[in-house]
Amino acid sequence: MKDLVPIAENIAARLIERRQTIAVAESSTGGLISAALLAVPGASAYFLGSAVVYTRDARRILMDIPDEAMKGIRSASEVYAKLLANQIRQRFATDWGLSETGATGPAGNRYGDAAGHCCMGVAGPENAVMTLETGSADRLGNMHVFAATALNLLLQNLSR
Repeated sequence: MKDLVPIAENIAARLIERRQTIAVAESSTGGLISAALLAVPGASAYFLGSAVVYTRDARRILMDIPDEAMKGIRSASEVYAKLLANQIRQRFATDWGLSETGATGPAGNRYGDAAGHCCMGVAGPENAVMTLETGSADRLGNMHVFAATALNLLLQNLSR
């Protein structure tokens, strides 16, 4: 996680300077994104909360996204990442929402995505979605790469 903290420190500085807040919805990173943001002293000035949305039940209970809203949407997709980012932003009434959803490995997910597949989204004054393919089946390695990529995507949007 030490590699994630410098990115989080840059994010924290920008959020504090702007007096803005963030909430995070993550899946396959299991809380690493949130942990990196919370590792920065003073996180209470900008970090309002997070959810690890790892299952369908978590999506329904924590994010209030019913099964009907998921018709035609795969969970490890840019469309879903955008939905998660917008929903976490709305639920916490934050300036920014950050999301991640993917397949860390060692095997792919039940939706046909290979290990190393991840989608992430940013919702806020700037919006972005992206897909990452690491080509790796290293679960822990993918978790860290996914978290770093999501944090960097947020940082890029904060820098605009």
